[in-house]
Order: sequence, then C-alpha cells, then structure tokens
Amino acid sequence: MDHSADFSKLVAEAKQHIEEIGVNKLNKLLKESKKLVLIDVRESDEWFSGYIPSAIHLPRGILERDIENLVEDKNSPLVLYCGGGYRSALSCYNLQKMGFSNVLSLAGGIRSWRLAKLPLSN
Repeated sequence: MDHSADFSKLVAEAKQHIEEIGVNKLNKLLKESKKLVLIDVRESDEWFSGYIPSAIHLPRGILERDIENLVEDKNSPLVLYCGGGYRSALSCYNLQKMGFSNVLSLAGGIRSWRLAKLPLSN
C-alpha cells in the first residue's frame, strides 16, 4: 500500500522516538516472558484474518482510551503490531507520551511475521 507523504513523514518522526523489534526477537520474548503484553492495533476485519497467538485486540482507534483498563502498570512490557509497522509505531509513540515506559513496535508488522512463517491464530 502506498502511503501519503504526510503520513510517511508522521511515521518517520514517531520512529525516531520509539524502539522497534524484529519477528525473531518477538518470538523469543513470547516464549520467555509471561509478563509481555502483545497488542494488535489493527482494525477488526484485519484481526479476523489472523493474529499472532496470545495477542490482545485493541484497535488503534480506541487504544489510548482503553489501554489503562487493560494495563495498570505503565512499566509493563508491551509490544504493539499492525499490518506493516506504521500504525503500531504511531501507537507506541502515543503510549510513551501517556507514560508507558516499556513499549516496542514490531518492525514490519504482521506482514513480517507471516513472511517468517511464524504461527497465527484465527
């Protein structure tokens, strides 16, 4: 999908302030950490097409509104993902502004997870 220049600029700015991880690192973290909260910020139709096991669906449109009901400890480790890593980058940036200190974005989103042939749930 081609993104507008302004959207791409906004994402690039957000990515200067967040940390991204790759699929191999995420897969390792999921196996090692019981405290990791994996959040899928995609829309519902995208969620129903498959998601990373153990993910919680919290679409970007309501993420900032509802995150504190889901995660009380703002130091909890969070990994966010979307389709390609753009919306999750913006979401991570916003959560950091809200005081969440341990937020990561999955580089390449679920697209990179699928390319690595890692498991999905339906």
